[in-house]
Amino acid sequence: RRGVSQTPRRGVSTGVPDMAVIISQSQGEIEAFTKKGLDIAPHRTRMVNEDLETKFKDASDPLRIVFVCAMWMTGFDVPSCTTVYLDKPMRNHTLMQTIARANRVYAGKTHGLIVDYIGVFCNFQQALAIYGAGTDGQVSPDNLPVKDKAALRIQLQDALTEALEYCIKRGVMIDPIIIAPVFDRIKLMDDAVERLISDDASKRRFLELADAVDRTFRAILPDARANEYGPTRAVFIALAARIRNLTAPVNIDAVMAEVNALLDRSIAPDVGYIISAPVPDNVIRNQANDYVPDHLVDLSTIDFAAIQATFAAGRKHTEVDKLRGLLTAKLNQMLTINPTRMNYLETFEQMIEDYNAGAMSIDQLFAQLFHFTQELSVEEERHLAEQLSEEELALLDRIITPEVTLSKAEREQVKQLARDLVASLKRERLVLDWRKKQQARAGVQVAIEEGLNNLPDAYDVDRFPQTVTAIYQHIYDNYVSAEQSTYTRAA
Repeated sequence: RRGVSQTPRRGVSTGVPDMAVIISQSQGEIEAFTKKGLDIAPHRTRMVNEDLETKFKDASDPLRIVFVCAMWMTGFDVPSCTTVYLDKPMRNHTLMQTIARANRVYAGKTHGLIVDYIGVFCNFQQALAIYGAGTDGQVSPDNLPVKDKAALRIQLQDALTEALEYCIKRGVMIDPIIIAPVFDRIKLMDDAVERLISDDASKRRFLELADAVDRTFRAILPDARANEYGPTRAVFIALAARIRNLTAPVNIDAVMAEVNALLDRSIAPDVGYIISAPVPDNVIRNQANDYVPDHLVDLSTIDFAAIQATFAAGRKHTEVDKLRGLLTAKLNQMLTINPTRMNYLETFEQMIEDYNAGAMSIDQLFAQLFHFTQELSVEEERHLAEQLSEEELALLDRIITPEVTLSKAEREQVKQLARDLVASLKRERLVLDWRKKQQARAGVQVAIEEGLNNLPDAYDVDRFPQTVTAIYQHIYDNYVSAEQSTYTRAA
């Protein structure tokens, strides 16, 4: 027999785990099992009436453990499967394939666990020599696909030591955070975050170290000795979550509640084996500067007085990172609507680069970000000053980019062309799935050419076709149909 189990998908409550037996059907099986004091009938009913294969492959389904004999042992791919229990002699390719069932890549999964009840691994080296040798016919001990947990515990100790030393060099002590009461712990963690995000390189390095601790910790589970490292690992998770939350606005209240509860339990005497709840992927796994929230950011709602007060009180790096996160999200939204605003992104990135290079202080960076926020607010309202909608302004900006010299009257002429072209395309050409039909695409191309025929003389024989191509690409990229576009999603 072989048992396999899988890890629940993060964020999904699976309730009471379900189990099932998977075994090939044979003649006279009911009588044969009855003689052994076993009843195969209810299990066979499930195997016949239920799609157990699909259920087990669904990480959100309660079916978490299956007992198999030969079926599903090789070639049955369930990426979320984390654990294989072996109590059946196996050799060569059968052993290698069975082990591989727990070695599939899956979101949130860091490892696979093989539990050997019968000493199957005495055949492992032989199988590896046949199927896993390198070009020289040798098996490197450093590249074994299966490692003993003792080695993983050493790896975890090394990861913790490196992370702790990094924190100490920056004046962050982890032990006081572990033993502090909840309210004191919050202040200590805020102080720690301020010291750990002095620049992007320092922030990235800490997040790398915290992730290494978390991955290695989860790799040694289930193991009661994990409790020894649980409180320290919990603090690293919480600090990483707080740091990422500065530039990736997400709600981590539930995470912090779990961390506080875990710390309180972990430092209690005679505590049992503890497994903490998994941290949501968007809090822990994403890189700090890559995540952009999917909700719209309204700069007018930012309480700059509160940010300035906290900045003046000493949380300078923290407040700069918060403001930077909001600006990153806002720029992403504004560029999605109108890609000609790329110069704003370049200005923003140059400020951050100058700070990281030591060309400006944190106070200077904060002042520049504050001024930059005001510039973005003006740009965001420019369509009102131009008396255009956002999509009309985006089209106008595409027509006049690269910059072209126009008189005031000519610019007003181009603005009206932009209005008319958007209206006519949405009214007559942008039907559902127009991008998939050659005739519809050609119709849009012709409509753009006709709509731009009255452009000023500055759009000469060289510039006119370039403008038509740019506008067609803009329409293609942003409009699924008249009713579904970048601008309807941003509304």
